[in-house]
Amino acid sequence: MPIPAKIRRTIPWILLILALSPSVRAHFQMMIPQAAIVPHDGDKSVAFDLLFAHPFDGEVLDMTAPVRLGVLARGQRQDLLKGIRPKSIGGHRTFELTYRFKRPGDHVFFMESAPYLDEGERLFHVFYAKTVVNAFEMEGGWDAEVGLPAEIVPTIRPYGLWTGNLFQGIVKKDGKPVAFAEVEIEYHNQGKKVTEPLAPFSVQVVKADAAGRFSYAMPRAGWWGFVARFDEKRTLEHDGKQLPVRTGAVMWVHAKDMK
Repeated sequence: MPIPAKIRRTIPWILLILALSPSVRAHFQMMIPQAAIVPHDGDKSVAFDLLFAHPFDGEVLDMTAPVRLGVLARGQRQDLLKGIRPKSIGGHRTFELTYRFKRPGDHVFFMESAPYLDEGERLFHVFYAKTVVNAFEMEGGWDAEVGLPAEIVPTIRPYGLWTGNLFQGIVKKDGKPVAFAEVEIEYHNQGKKVTEPLAPFSVQVVKADAAGRFSYAMPRAGWWGFVARFDEKRTLEHDGKQLPVRTGAVMWVHAKDMK
């Protein structure tokens, strides 16, 4: 049955809207620990969820095991890749990690995702994600740089933050600040979920200044993801074709309500 001319004329607009929709472009590599601060008393082990998702709308995508996973503490690195376990969320493949803290101080957890093929955009996504967990309330090292190809370096301590506090960081590419980098911000929408009135509310966008520094005040308790994306010159092969690669520097930060 032929498509009526009136409907045919609307199809390009529908495709454009889908291509620009935040839920389509806002892929996030998530690395969410059970807690951002491990106290002196109680369990010293913290579980991490590793998943590829659209955090605000809760859509989880199948994830391949990361290429690299580790922690940086007191200048020493530890490879954690062998400790991950497969997990299923909503029928989609994810991973989890349990880390037992033995020494006090700030621990910078980092990972490099396997390339993810975005069929809609016809490109590969590679993410370099970070989050900081403080052990036993001894500070020092929360701003340590891992040296990832794309990285967000915090300039405000990324834990112990109240709802409404400002988070600030510097976007770096190959170790150098990126002037006027665009940073997307998305809330890990779980529990008592927030419903956005219109699509732009699900993904916040800020621009860094000339020194690569950006700021954002987190308006709700929970985990917030920050990502700066870069179109690379390299390509990866898929079905005999070379497809472009887009990398993302990701940082996860937690805010807590003041009661």
